[in-house]
Formats: sequence, C-alpha cells, structure tokens
Amino acid sequence: MNKVIEIRNLSIWSEQASIVEELSLELEWGVPITILGETGSGKSLLAQAIMGALPKGLSTQGEISIFGKVVTSQGELEALWGKELAMLPQEPWLSLDPIMPSQKQVSLVKRLVGLFEKPKSESIARDSLKSFGLEGSEQKVPSQLSGGMAQRLAYLCATAAGGKVLIADEPTKGLDSSRKHQLIRLLKDHSRTGSLLTITHDVEVAKELGGQVLVMKKGQILERGDCESVLRTPRSDYAKALISASHLEYQHEESSSNGQPLLELNKIEKSRGGVTLFSELDLKLNQRQVLGIVGDSGAGKSTLADILLGLVKADKGSITHHQELGQPAMLKLYQDPPASFCRSITLSQNLADLCKLHNLDDTSIPQLMIDLGLSSELLERKPDAISGGELQRFAILRVLLMKPKVLVADEPTSRLDPVVANATMKLLLEQTARIGCSLVLISHDLKLVEQVSHKVVKISDFSPSGLAPRSVPLPVV
Repeated sequence: MNKVIEIRNLSIWSEQASIVEELSLELEWGVPITILGETGSGKSLLAQAIMGALPKGLSTQGEISIFGKVVTSQGELEALWGKELAMLPQEPWLSLDPIMPSQKQVSLVKRLVGLFEKPKSESIARDSLKSFGLEGSEQKVPSQLSGGMAQRLAYLCATAAGGKVLIADEPTKGLDSSRKHQLIRLLKDHSRTGSLLTITHDVEVAKELGGQVLVMKKGQILERGDCESVLRTPRSDYAKALISASHLEYQHEESSSNGQPLLELNKIEKSRGGVTLFSELDLKLNQRQVLGIVGDSGAGKSTLADILLGLVKADKGSITHHQELGQPAMLKLYQDPPASFCRSITLSQNLADLCKLHNLDDTSIPQLMIDLGLSSELLERKPDAISGGELQRFAILRVLLMKPKVLVADEPTSRLDPVVANATMKLLLEQTARIGCSLVLISHDLKLVEQVSHKVVKISDFSPSGLAPRSVPLPVV
C-alpha cells in the first residue's frame, strides 16, 4: 500500500471557533509533502492531531488513517510513536528532558524504543552528536544549549528510534544557514527511504524538499500541487504574497546612533565548556540605538546579550552603566516564548497580571493586538493552544506594554512567515523608537540585521571540534 497517512475532512475546533476546516490530504512513501503557510494557520495543530497530541480544550472531527487503518483510540497512536511515527516538534524545549544530559537523551531513545544494548546506544548517540556539531555538549542539559543546538538535539531524539514516518514542525527554526541546509539534506534522505510531512513558513525549505506543497491560511488549504508549479506560478493572492515576500525594507534614523550612552562593555571575555566564545570585546550601547548581534547557532549571541543585561557574568572585563538601568528598564524578548509564559492561565490573565503587577495602562492592548495581527479570540486560550508565531507576537506585545529603555530581542521573527515577519519587525522597530528604547537584535539573518541596525557585532561559531574559536567577534558599523 502506497498511502501512509490519509486524512479525510479533518476539522479542529476550540471552544470558541473552528481553527482547521475540513482538510484532506494523502501522504505516500517517497513523496514528501510540505505545508506552507502563515503563522497561526493551523499547521502545527494538524501535526498534533495526527500524532494524537492536541492541547486540551481542542477537539477534532473527520478521519485519520495510518498505514491503511482508521485510528480510533489514543493507545493505537501511542503504539506507533518512535518506531513507526516520529515527530520533530516546533519547540525543542518542550520535547526534551530539562535535567537529562544531551547524550543520554539520544541513547535512551535508542535503548527504550530501538532496543539497542547500552554500550551500542551510547556509542551511536555520541557519534550522532558529533556529526551534528554538538561535540562537547554530551553532558550538557538543554538549558545549557543555544536555541539552534537544542533544535538539533531534538531532531536526533525524534529520529533515534528509526521511525519511518516523520512529521517535522518548523524543523529549521533557530538554525544558521549551514545547519539549516544540513538538516534539510537529512530530511530529504528520510523522504527517499520513508515518508516526510514538513510544516514550515520558509519558502526555501519547501523548495529544497520538493515533492508536494500545500499552501494554508486561516485553517484552509488555498492551493496544492507539485512543488515547482506551486512555487513558480502560485494562484492565490496569499501564496503570491508569501512566496514573493522579500527582506524588510526599513530605514533606521541615522541620528539614533548618536544618542546619549547607556552602557559600555569593556574587554569582555566569556567561555563555555572550555571554549572561548569571545574575548577583548568592547561595545557601547546608546539611547534609541539598534544594535545587531549575528552569528552561527551556539556561537554565543544570546550569551553576549545576557551579559549586557546582567543576567550572565563575564569571565573577564567590566560593564559601565551611564544611566540608571534596572528591571523593568532592561527586558528580554526570548527566543522560545513558551518558556516565558505561564501555561496554566489564559493569555488574557497573563496580560492582566502583568498590568496589575507593574501598574501598567492596559488601554493600549487592543490597538497593539490589531497592529500585531492578533485576534481578540486568542486571549481566552492558554499559551499552548496557539501557534508559536502567535505566542511570539504576544511576547512582543507584553514587552511593549512595559516601555523598557533597553530591549534584547532574540530571534523575534524566527517563528513568523515572511509576510507577518516583515510587518512585525517594522512594528517592533517603530514602537521601540517611539518610546525611546534601545533595541539589541539577535538574528541569523545578516542581511536583515545590517539593514535595520546602526551597529552590528558578528560572532563566529567555534570550530567543529569544539576546541577553539575560529575568530573573535568584531564590531562593524
């Protein structure tokens, strides 16, 4: 039988509304399918429905068949997990054990699901980490890894048991260009010998994977067909806008780079796991300035920003504050927003608690939600019942309410499709400029960072052996 997964008229509902409407698709051996679409269109919920892992409060109608058999119980699905059906989730932090070392996480899957002996599983896990540029991280827990490194570890864990059918939800999120293409090659190899369903907003990923492409918006399939025809001659207005979306066109105010100094980093050095991330680094941040930090996954971008915020101590060097800067004057927009939201209460309650705690004016919330493209219906959901991109925009809304003097934005648009990413970045730049906030932008996208920043710090990744850095970071105006 050629059909691996067959979905007929699948709808997904929240208590308030329909999120996915009567979707049908057929996944076959050797023919990858990529679902390309906007943030919040229901792509990730489709993957969770197939796996039987929908958040509480959501329900489904329709039929899902796997290997020719209609799934009628949760137990039937769970029996397939790992060995036959594997999923690479969008948020690696929620799929990894927070207190288990990296090598043990991979080897444990090999042992418990793949039934390998302990020495063999540990050897395979060690080699797998090395091949993914994670050598030196064998004994690190997920909180000690960068976002991109955690994403690579999650991929290794998801595929460790050899599941023939892989559902990959935003698999390249948080990865630098070289790691991104490495993972795409692995996904393509998997699709040749097994079956692959990929969910992404990245047109480049869809193009490289080939096969069939479905374009999705607001829970509906707008068009479908072979990859080349859909991407070359899209029919729907949304597909045209998504595919043609270019880099942000925004000109910063040149005068902003000459504002009053806020803080200075002098001769900063930081090492991690015996590897020097950067040394002899001098950096000055002024009022209303946009400072960009770029570099490969695991190179130390977030660490440098955390040193700037005082969240992490440098090994050497000093920080001088020219103005009074404490919390909440200095805030961080985290790369993985689920880690920064209370998941047991609704988003409405999250925002209400924030406003009460800091005595904030909540009258600007409705307009900010409109500007960020967020539906008021989302306020009554909990953080795990909306998409990663929607939650990222709620995180942006939350920090804008606080009106900080310094905001560190760590990959603020990595979960957003190109159309929404451009609009969101413009809003972030405009709103921080309006309140006189200095913005520190961390990203893999050098072209974007150079376009919007007054100054850019480039941090080179450490060598594949993990023993020495290739270079130290150099500020570039």
